[in-house]
Amino acid sequence: MVSPVAARKDRQAELPAWEAFDSAVIGARVKALREASSLSLRDLAERSGVSAPMLSQVERGETSPTLTVAARIAAGLDLRLSQLLRLDEGGSVTIVRAQERGGGGNAKRGHRFEVMTAAQPGQRAELSRHTLAPGGATGASDDPPMHEPGSRETALVERGALALVCDGRRYELGEGDCVTFDADLPHHFENSTDAEAAFLAVVSAGLRRS
Repeated sequence: MVSPVAARKDRQAELPAWEAFDSAVIGARVKALREASSLSLRDLAERSGVSAPMLSQVERGETSPTLTVAARIAAGLDLRLSQLLRLDEGGSVTIVRAQERGGGGNAKRGHRFEVMTAAQPGQRAELSRHTLAPGGATGASDDPPMHEPGSRETALVERGALALVCDGRRYELGEGDCVTFDADLPHHFENSTDAEAAFLAVVSAGLRRS
């Protein structure tokens, strides 16, 4: 447990760096993260304990929140304060090396995938590369869950041929074909050929057409 004296010292150590943050930059960051999480000002106010008028002033850059208020806002966004302030990030460019990719799939169904993008606070798009063995398919019970409401997916067939089955309809795709669809509908990909197929997929959250 951190003693009150140690906590005060930690806070004092943070103050010079905190004072260096521009209120407009912080406000824009809060607004972007709130909207990326599909939260209204009232929603974030309820989650953080910071009033909606105060949140509005912060987002417009009219006031700079104290460390305590900023920490509450971060908690309301399910982030650490360091994430809200981008202290955990290595700058404006993030690289995921080939050997650092996360992945998964279902070997029994001939499906493998790698996630190419890094998980960043507020990031609303993910790029992944999938391979399907002959006769393989995605969408097994132990595959990743259906995407969140509002998600859209764009898939580009990199090699081979496959079919997209979306909301009960089947779409045949060849090498170089690109398809975009509402990813919160039931869907899966199938490879009914005798050669391995590969495709790239980008999932963007909260972009479905009304």
